[in-house]
Amino acid sequence: MGSKVLVIGSGAREHTIAYTLLKSPTVDEVTVIPGNPGMERDGIKTSQLSVTNHAALNDYVKDNGIDWVFVGPEVPLMEGIVDDFAAAGIKAFGPNRAAAQIEGSKDFAKRLMEKYDIPTAAYRTFDELAPAEAYVREHGAPIVVKADGLAAGKGVTVAMDVESALKALEDIFVDHRFGAAGAKVVIEDFLDGQEFSLMSFVDGENFWPMPISQDHKRAYDNDEGPNTGGMGAYSPVPQIGQDVVDTAIETIVRPMCKAMVAEGVPFTGILYAGLIATADGPKVIEFNARFGDPETEVVLPRLTSDLNAGITAILEGRTPEFTWTDKGATLGVVLASDGYPVNVIKGAHVPSIPVDEDSHVYYAGVEAGSEPGSLVADSGRVLFVQVHADSIKAAQDKVYGIIDKLEIPGMFYRHDIGAKALK
Repeated sequence: MGSKVLVIGSGAREHTIAYTLLKSPTVDEVTVIPGNPGMERDGIKTSQLSVTNHAALNDYVKDNGIDWVFVGPEVPLMEGIVDDFAAAGIKAFGPNRAAAQIEGSKDFAKRLMEKYDIPTAAYRTFDELAPAEAYVREHGAPIVVKADGLAAGKGVTVAMDVESALKALEDIFVDHRFGAAGAKVVIEDFLDGQEFSLMSFVDGENFWPMPISQDHKRAYDNDEGPNTGGMGAYSPVPQIGQDVVDTAIETIVRPMCKAMVAEGVPFTGILYAGLIATADGPKVIEFNARFGDPETEVVLPRLTSDLNAGITAILEGRTPEFTWTDKGATLGVVLASDGYPVNVIKGAHVPSIPVDEDSHVYYAGVEAGSEPGSLVADSGRVLFVQVHADSIKAAQDKVYGIIDKLEIPGMFYRHDIGAKALK
């Protein structure tokens, strides 16, 4: 008998995790709660249980013979879902509420980095508008303004002038655009360089890094428009040398895993380090307590070992094995609803997308349409088209060869994913 696994979440990240698990020879069944109807096309089960009803989730796991649970998104982690699973004797892969603060509070993460000499931008934290404004005026631009708490990847403003920084502070403190997430604000020095994402499977002080990736945060081509949750990604990142990655592992990932153990909040799960390769070496932009989205969609397809066996080993206190292909490149593009990320216009028809064994569609914000088997857009990011090819240029040509032919009224996408690797 193979394993039965439950994945918590509903987006393209969770679709990728579930699809990767389902391909594992040791897995019989994968369910995603709440999931989305696009996932069902891959033989993934879904259930409309509420992710916030932890007692009902516990019952579901026990009633359905689920072996372990993978928690995809950050909000359930901050709400203590792993703590509640553990209290019910259920194995779940993800950090508990205390460890998830590494993402849940920018201030917590910054203080930890300061205490343990982990390289990051200089910063100050404020909980009132006036002193924050005074600091920005005195410090000048460019400068970075971040809401302290969770803001779905949209609470960060990289202000190239003082006016933009002051407007961002007003959004947070006066208009309360991010609600409770904006009760405090972290203001950081601007760092210059190429960004990259380094994710690792973590078990206390032990960790297993994944190949790096780079995502594209701005809504439009040439990095213009507002910040989004991510419009596309690719892996590997040839312009970031292995020496930079090795330095990041030794000066950032290893000391952070040790720091969290030392602080009494050991981390288990996926630790995401959002990094920037500066002239002074790699530095931390942010930590997340889970897989990045859309980075997961280009990193997990590079896994050549059994994901279920690896995570099960960690959950049982054994040493896992994770192996990755170093051949070719994996690249993908988000199709988003018009208006994303500011005023999303839902309801666009989702076309059928032709794929082969080196490409896949991961669904995010979709719901069932009125015609049997049809899908319509139900959120900002609708789906992710992922391809693998011999090089980044070949992957780019392949993915746009698929997407550019689609009829997608009501949706848009970036046309330059991967371009930074080709300069």
